[in-house]
Amino acid sequence: MQLLAIGECMIEMSGGQENSWRMGFAGDTLNTLWYARAGLDPAKGPVGYFTALGTDGFSDRIVSFLEAGGIATGAIRRLSDRRPGLYMIEQKDGDRAFTYWRETSAARCLADDEATLLAAMAGARMIYLSGITLGILSREARDRLMRSLRAARAEGATIAFDPNIRPMLWPDPQEMRAAIMVTAGLSDIVLPSFDDEARWFGDADPAACARRYRDAGAGEVAVKDGGAPVTLSHHDIPQTFPVEASAAPTDATGAGDSFNGAYLAARLQGASAEDATKAGIAMAARVISAHGAIIELPEASRWLGRSA
Repeated sequence: MQLLAIGECMIEMSGGQENSWRMGFAGDTLNTLWYARAGLDPAKGPVGYFTALGTDGFSDRIVSFLEAGGIATGAIRRLSDRRPGLYMIEQKDGDRAFTYWRETSAARCLADDEATLLAAMAGARMIYLSGITLGILSREARDRLMRSLRAARAEGATIAFDPNIRPMLWPDPQEMRAAIMVTAGLSDIVLPSFDDEARWFGDADPAACARRYRDAGAGEVAVKDGGAPVTLSHHDIPQTFPVEASAAPTDATGAGDSFNGAYLAARLQGASAEDATKAGIAMAARVISAHGAIIELPEASRWLGRSA
């Protein structure tokens, strides 16, 4: 397998005008996998998603959605007593507001069985996860996930991680920061967002953020900063890459995830970290010009119709 993403795929209900809602499926690690897929060749192996779902009809719809997009689903845990998480998006005061129902989602059990984790990761060239993946798990489940990631890395897998800081998922900030730094320390690639990092870790600038993660053990760090330049650190001196100025974005949802996807695909294809950063910036520019976290990409059509 070229790339395995681990996390939570949720039911998304958007709209709300006149009490009408549109159902979709999304989640940060799934979004990243969606865009990474566009830059990869299916002839070189599948891409896959690992999570836990129920055995209900909505879980079946999620699996069908993934498979229709060419994403392998064979490793997903199916639990008869759980259901997918759900969130709703509505407009409030001119901005998007999110309400979540995920306290008992099936994805919170994705790391409950270590043998299943190890089997899902076996043979993956790259494994991607996020701070949300960590935040939905118990401490014991996170420990199982960390052991499995270390074992996969020892077998040659590249570990990629976006801290994607979401404090509401954690019992306290100290536990959140500690878990993020442990995961970054065993990661080859870290893809943080500066605004969250500055707030919760006190980084003075993107270069300081990159240095903190490099000091923790990360091999390369690309710090996203909204419309400001991306800071890449994988040698001694950080480099910055400008984000092209454009008209106001149509929808910034998924911009960071799409950057991550294009970056990881480029690295898997043998591109340099510098060229991967440029690919990530270009992909994010495409995504913010359209509505939604997941948009269709013509170059991803070669994956369509492939099933797990």
